[in-house]
Amino acid sequence: MDSYKGMSSDNIKGLVLALSSSFFIGASFIVKKKGLKKAGASGVRAGVGGYSYLYEPLWWIGMTTMVVGEIANFAAYAFAPAILVTPLGALSIIISAVLAHFILREKLHIFGILGCALCVVGSTTIVLHAPQEREIESVKEVWDLATEPAFLFYAAMVMAAVFVLIVHFVPLYGQTHVMVYIGVCSLVGSLSVMGVKALGIALKLTFSGMNQLIYPQTWVFILLVATCILTQMNYLNMALDTFNTAVVSPIYYVMFTSLTILASIIMFKDWDRQNPTQIVTEMCGFVTILSGTFLLHRTKDMVDGPGSTRLPKHVDEDGYESYDAEGIPLRSPESLRAS
Repeated sequence: MDSYKGMSSDNIKGLVLALSSSFFIGASFIVKKKGLKKAGASGVRAGVGGYSYLYEPLWWIGMTTMVVGEIANFAAYAFAPAILVTPLGALSIIISAVLAHFILREKLHIFGILGCALCVVGSTTIVLHAPQEREIESVKEVWDLATEPAFLFYAAMVMAAVFVLIVHFVPLYGQTHVMVYIGVCSLVGSLSVMGVKALGIALKLTFSGMNQLIYPQTWVFILLVATCILTQMNYLNMALDTFNTAVVSPIYYVMFTSLTILASIIMFKDWDRQNPTQIVTEMCGFVTILSGTFLLHRTKDMVDGPGSTRLPKHVDEDGYESYDAEGIPLRSPESLRAS
């Protein structure tokens, strides 16, 4: 197994965990969306700041499924570099899009199917050319990497951007521009992955006999991960409740993956352990994945047939537009065509 396509045993373990994570997370998007819609029918929608979904069992089932997937993803980061694990999240897009097609009636166009195929090809390319995991012997070593000037600068820029988005852009444009909610999730997510990887390494070393829980750095990483994940979940719920799942899932993936790879390159210097051919091949694989997600996004509302058209933005599973330009809900497609 160690010699298979140059992958180490740790990379293979990380690969298997990442694949299982994608299946659970992809399914969780659909279950949570059903729970959010059911809760919104009898209470204040999450998209406008409500929390009635907390009383909905279906949402909790989806949340549990996502937690299982995130645990598998968490473990994957302990064995493999982020540049291998994170892009495999594209598979959760495929699962989410396919399930949304059958369960939520968010139709998947033929070009969406092509987009799914491109995501698979791109993911395979990255898997076969991913770097080996960096050898780390203590959580203190991770802390030293995290406190280098380059990564501190990146972290400061991320926190400043998140602050501006939450304070200024969310109140004004959160209900009409999907990039606002997803921007917060993706920026915070790039930091949370670095914390998750640090924590995963600490636990891996602890289970192997080198206790890392005695170091304060480990607990700082735990606090960072908890804070980032809570922030991500809050704004991801808002995005899912406000916009079409077929929009949220791919855009979130593209932004989150791009920023996470950038953060990993800065902090763990993944590309220092690769030759130019591997780096270029990985970038081609990533661009292929981006092309696939772009197709999924651009064709999300297309309808097959001679009179193919694009449906209005933010159309829910019952065929109603969620919000108009002023945030007024429930305009039917018939009234839109009549106007």
